[in-house]
Amino acid sequence: MKDLWVPLSGAIAQQRNVETIANNVANANTPGFKKDQLAFKEYLKVLEKGLEDINLPRKEWSPDDFYQSQGAEKAQVKIDGSYTNHQQGQLAPTGNHLDFALHGKGFFEVLTPNGIRYTRRGTFTLNNQGQLVTSQGFPVLSKLDLAAIENAGENAPAQVTDPTNRIITMPLDSARPSINLQGEIFAKGQKVSDLSLVEFNDIHALTKEGQSHFINKDFKNIKVDPPKTAVHQGFVEQSNVNAVQEMSALIKANRHFESIQKVIKAYDQISGKSVNEISRF
Repeated sequence: MKDLWVPLSGAIAQQRNVETIANNVANANTPGFKKDQLAFKEYLKVLEKGLEDINLPRKEWSPDDFYQSQGAEKAQVKIDGSYTNHQQGQLAPTGNHLDFALHGKGFFEVLTPNGIRYTRRGTFTLNNQGQLVTSQGFPVLSKLDLAAIENAGENAPAQVTDPTNRIITMPLDSARPSINLQGEIFAKGQKVSDLSLVEFNDIHALTKEGQSHFINKDFKNIKVDPPKTAVHQGFVEQSNVNAVQEMSALIKANRHFESIQKVIKAYDQISGKSVNEISRF
């Protein structure tokens, strides 16, 4: 049953598609979440052999005649890759002075146990040490002088290996902090720090890690020019997932998967019938 690989490859691809869409739907209400999408690749034997190699008989066909176009059983479909859609999400007011939403292509820079990560999820709070942290408790970092690092040449990466001195700490006796569009944080009329707003030359080079975090593997991918991203206090950026569209796509993908399963089941029945009938002779 070498032909079985054709529907089986489609089933594997559709299963991955269903899982991806389901994850998007599950995070429809997650602040700063960016949906994932898949790219499919189809391989057709006819494109390799050429149309002239297909010889269909002009007569009453028998089952054997269909194999005049041999090679069709080698067709397949697979996942060629996945990518994150970084489209801007809508900004929703919360009234919380520690909720920050980004409008633009920038990211917040945070420090996790696994190193520096980047996120669009600006639901922050203060821990008992007065540090500005994410909802997972990871410290938010202050602005890095990228121009000075670029001038440092080859030694630049060494200057960012210890980001702990950039953790934003608010004075314990400070009143409600405020922040302007440029990411400057003020308390009691005095500037406390600058939020690190990082933009990238190639945003699609980022790797999604989970918990709305992204990894940048190439330091040179960070833009040196001043960021154009604006910070809005008292807002959160909503997920860019359209729940209605994703649910529709999920239903469609499930139906495709079920159709392919029926084809596989039909192949299995044909195979079983052939074995049983041959065994009678």
